[in-house]
Amino acid sequence: MKKVFMFAVNGVIHCFRNELNFRIQLVAALIAVLLGFIFNINQTEWLVIILCCIIVLALELINTAIENLCDLVSKDFHPVIKIVKDTAAGAVLVSAVGAAVAGAVIFVPLIIHQIKILL
Repeated sequence: MKKVFMFAVNGVIHCFRNELNFRIQLVAALIAVLLGFIFNINQTEWLVIILCCIIVLALELINTAIENLCDLVSKDFHPVIKIVKDTAAGAVLVSAVGAAVAGAVIFVPLIIHQIKILL
């Protein structure tokens, strides 16, 4: 069981070291968590933020695995491999846009309220 866990950790480490998008998404997730603490969001809002972060990061890990497998199968251009890679990247895009919208729904009203207090 310990080896299986370490294999998974190694996959996350590989993605962190080699995928700029994963690092950017991780920073975005950390910013969302920091904003959650700053604005003292409620339990439901925390659940939304945490799930969005996990979904985006997990899909980026899957996208990286798919891209690496496709590159192993063929380094040459192939229309089906292009579709596979584009579709996997599209899944990450859809989740990231959804996470951004959810974050905006939660944080924009709180930020606006805070600005009104300061003015």
